[in-house]
Amino acid sequence: MVTSSGKLDRTFAALSDSTRRAILARLAEGETTVGDLARPFRMSRPAISKHLRVLERAGLVQRQREGRVSRCELDAEPMRDAAQWIERYREFWGDRLDSLARYLERQEPSGKRNPKRRKRGTS
Repeated sequence: MVTSSGKLDRTFAALSDSTRRAILARLAEGETTVGDLARPFRMSRPAISKHLRVLERAGLVQRQREGRVSRCELDAEPMRDAAQWIERYREFWGDRLDSLARYLERQEPSGKRNPKRRKRGTS
């Protein structure tokens, strides 16, 4: 996977906002107009348009004009790149946690716990 860090940065920045994630969730159901996208949100059309511009810059949304109507559709490719990037670290930490579990199992044979330590300052 070859992804420029700028592209990945734009994807994560776009996904960092709950309104933009909600817009993407709606677009996952199919293309729609900007007006239909804006309807469930308590914000102005210009505010929705700002969110859409962020999503477009990240490559997550494609917008086409049909006369006075703008239609939007999802392009999930940048999310696939982000998911692949995250997966590398999930595997990394999964391996480390498995190693830690094996280490701890060797340290406490038969499930016995280490004796409690005395509190500091008491005799």
